[in-house]
Amino acid sequence: MNGAALTPEEKARIAEALARVPYARLLGLELVSVERGAATFALDWREELTRMEGILHGGALVSLLDTAAAFAVMTLLEPGGRTVTVDLTVHFLRPVAAGRLEARARVLRDGRRICVINIEATDQTGVLISTATTTYVKQA
Repeated sequence: MNGAALTPEEKARIAEALARVPYARLLGLELVSVERGAATFALDWREELTRMEGILHGGALVSLLDTAAAFAVMTLLEPGGRTVTVDLTVHFLRPVAAGRLEARARVLRDGRRICVINIEATDQTGVLISTATTTYVKQA
């Protein structure tokens, strides 16, 4: 399941889906790579995404994690299929005060209706800054 290349049509469908997410544009989320059951997104630290003391706001980081997970699941859906988050557990391991972050999502289990996804976020030096596990439900 994980790691298989997508067809050009599937890649176009993913790109089109991302273009329809205004919130992703607002945050500046960037699709780095996508394959069957996996997706990597990036986010550049910006002052407008910080909380006190110049640290990246947890909400911006969670949005990066959740978006990577959603698109990993999306690679497993039929055209027209939809998905939505059921739960999301995040562990913040280190603060981020500069640089580019990457979140790599990988589907651990693809059930008939439920998908379980693991996400790891690293800073620009490759240091792990956050982990998450999430469950998505597939909608017809």
